[in-house]
Amino acid sequence: MLQPLDSQAAPNTAVTDGIAALPTAAPVNQTKLKICLLGYRSNPYSGGQGIYIRYLSKALLQAGHQVDVISGEPYPLLDPGVRLIKLPGLNLYEADNHVTALRLRHLRSFTDFFEWFSMLTGGFPEPYTFGRRLVKYFRQHKPAYDIVHDNQSLCYGLLHLQNAGTALVATIHHPITSDLAIALANTDDWKLRLLIKRWHGFLGMQKKVVARLKHIVTVSEQSRQDIASAFNIDAAAIEVVHNGIDTEVFRPQPDTPRVPFRIMATASADQPLKGLQYLLRAIALLAVDYPAIHLVVLGKINANGESQKLINNLAIGSRLEFVSGISTEALVTLYAEASVVVVPSVYEGFGLPAGEAMACGVAVVSTNGGALPEVVGDDGILVPVRNAQAIADAIKDLLDNPAKALELGLRGRQRILRLFSWTVAAASMTDTYHRIIRNP
Repeated sequence: MLQPLDSQAAPNTAVTDGIAALPTAAPVNQTKLKICLLGYRSNPYSGGQGIYIRYLSKALLQAGHQVDVISGEPYPLLDPGVRLIKLPGLNLYEADNHVTALRLRHLRSFTDFFEWFSMLTGGFPEPYTFGRRLVKYFRQHKPAYDIVHDNQSLCYGLLHLQNAGTALVATIHHPITSDLAIALANTDDWKLRLLIKRWHGFLGMQKKVVARLKHIVTVSEQSRQDIASAFNIDAAAIEVVHNGIDTEVFRPQPDTPRVPFRIMATASADQPLKGLQYLLRAIALLAVDYPAIHLVVLGKINANGESQKLINNLAIGSRLEFVSGISTEALVTLYAEASVVVVPSVYEGFGLPAGEAMACGVAVVSTNGGALPEVVGDDGILVPVRNAQAIADAIKDLLDNPAKALELGLRGRQRILRLFSWTVAAASMTDTYHRIIRNP
């Protein structure tokens, strides 16, 4: 079982870039702040947490604040004005072989060895080991920030910073207990169920940390209720600051022609939470009446995973294309080319793909899973979760009524500009920072 860091322990892991001690923080009542964002893994291609770090840091910088990001690997993509402080781990997900990735120097560090051994035995240790490295960094360099903002590492290290008097807030996008419940519900294999429970072992740490954090924000009203229930805390103690969408980057491309019968989705192919299986079944249903229909999925697929097995059973492999690791500009072009964007998720704590597609002026079909109705509202088509026929019917409606699809695209863009731009999000977050600093 993971245990809190003792006051003397410190991982023997080097901090790159030779970061020097940071200057003393400015007075609390200043308008502009010195902000530190934390992310245990922050590459935007790793998921929504990396996107959050990238765009929130950019928006806060544009608002005039000084912003540092302390991150483990894989590192984030950041605006040139945002400073990256690297806390390198073993980055075992990028290693060819987890077993042979161990080096002699790792044996001299409890943190490194724990990260290797935990992953070797099916665990996910990155949030915990990031917390140990974070505490070591603060002990060595004693940086002074007006506010430290964690992005869902929820590690024991946060409690050390909070107990030391650091003004600290943590974003919880959604409770990972939802991921665990859905993953377990999608398999009857007892061995796989044990592996799933083992991988989610970090939840024990997160529950203990969340119960002791003084300040928590989340990205939707749905997430607030779910977090309160999952972690047995008062919903009133959680503040909602909606995610933002970079509406300057994610915008319509009127000169890019739509590709007829192209459907697009952003979904991690083998995560049950993302509901890709229901979209695949919908494509198979639609193929009868629309021979040219095809699906582009932003995400990777496991050659031996459940999604590939379903694709083979449905015989729709020729209608699918999976893309990953593309630039943001290429992603925006994919949105512009799509006739319809579908978000088939069983649950979303916010729903960035839906917001991005709407910002690009594309008609969206979305499930009502989690917070998606908050994002989509009446400016897209909402369907029940886990319902392939409902997804197919909604897509058919838009393919048969291009004027309706055009109208939804225009309305969706205006909705995002009005409610979910990063400028709006950064202003709300800054207000939250100032309240925390005044009332730590």
